[in-house]
Amino acid sequence: MSRSGNTKWVLLSLLFVSTVINYLDRQALSILATTIQADLGMTDLEYARVVQVFLFAYAAAYVMAGRVTDWLGARVALLLFVGWWSLANIATGFVRSAVELGAARFALGLGEPGNYTVGTKVVSEQFPAKQRGLALGLYTAGAMIGATLAPPLIGGIALHYGWRSAFWITGVAGLLWMIAWWWFYPRPGRERAVAPVTTAATTAEAVATPAIETPVAAAPASSMKGVWGRLARDRTVWALVASRAVADPVWYFYLFWFPKYLGDARGMGLAAIASLAWIVYVAADIGSVGGGMISGRLVKRGMNPVRARLTTMVGAACLAPVGLLVAFHPPIPLLLGLACLVTFAHLTYQINLTAMTVDLFPSRYIASVAGLVGCGSALGGMVSAQVVGHLVADGNFDRAFVLMAFLHPIAVTLAWIALKMARRSKMTLIGPDAEAVAAG
Repeated sequence: MSRSGNTKWVLLSLLFVSTVINYLDRQALSILATTIQADLGMTDLEYARVVQVFLFAYAAAYVMAGRVTDWLGARVALLLFVGWWSLANIATGFVRSAVELGAARFALGLGEPGNYTVGTKVVSEQFPAKQRGLALGLYTAGAMIGATLAPPLIGGIALHYGWRSAFWITGVAGLLWMIAWWWFYPRPGRERAVAPVTTAATTAEAVATPAIETPVAAAPASSMKGVWGRLARDRTVWALVASRAVADPVWYFYLFWFPKYLGDARGMGLAAIASLAWIVYVAADIGSVGGGMISGRLVKRGMNPVRARLTTMVGAACLAPVGLLVAFHPPIPLLLGLACLVTFAHLTYQINLTAMTVDLFPSRYIASVAGLVGCGSALGGMVSAQVVGHLVADGNFDRAFVLMAFLHPIAVTLAWIALKMARRSKMTLIGPDAEAVAAG
């Protein structure tokens, strides 16, 4: 394998690990919610506000994280992001009130989006179209691995050493990861040696497949301020933002509220949640990798990349509403099976929406686009946190599961609208490959 080939897979492996840590830090609160609420004297609505504060910071930071990533480059930007959120997670272990907990999670939300803007940029720069879905799926699978590991790992640490230790240990893991990223990421001189190989591969892929991609060198030389203005006026961007804003509350619900549902509505203790909840996130992990492989296979068979992503997303949107059946209080094995189908479908949807974004926009400012789309995700989650908090305030989660069942069909309609807009405008942001969109 060439040096460039080795480099891209090493970077993807490091992104996978950083994403695992990202989700361990994020989900520690939901796993320990009942324990922390009892210790700090918090109500369910106060917990909902803490989740909302995190997501507010997450949404606001996502926009700037994209710009910072495009400005500083992936190497320096991710060091900044991981260092910040790791310190914020350590600080969570020292809180003494609901207000302090909210402040610590606000700080965590400011740092965590950068992991995904950097990841999207690395995939855009290093991987051709037929590998992008798989590459995005592999590093994003770290989120599902983190969510899978969180119940037994966080629960185990809390049971043996106290809940505060869970935040300290996972925070230190992020600081240690920074050493590896600094060491293995190519220095500027090495990047110049590697980039032509990657760009050539990407260009060859564009010729072989009617992909909607532009090599890095072909991106316009305008300032980031000018690019930002063009992105802000692009209706395709905002349709993609809206699609994530509608779909992602489902994931945030299963991430922040499902462990609480098992405890509050189904009577499980911390040990039982730690031993069972991880199954739901394994299914999400399979959807993350499998969803990328499905659309990648369609691309290899000759389908336009964007159409391949959308086709896969439609299938996922048809599967996700089975979560409605949870409202009928099925037995625990069936409950977990239904939840697995929903998380599998959502990650399949999310990976392909992200891959579609990478296909539609060149790598020079892909992190900025990813930041806007991610901001939509966080805003949707923030609004839904307040709604869910009120829906479950009396301990009845049924209405929340019903609400979640309708969101993916709406979201995929918005993604289809985004593609229609791209075709009508012939993607003037992209340039020479615009006809591939119109033909797709």
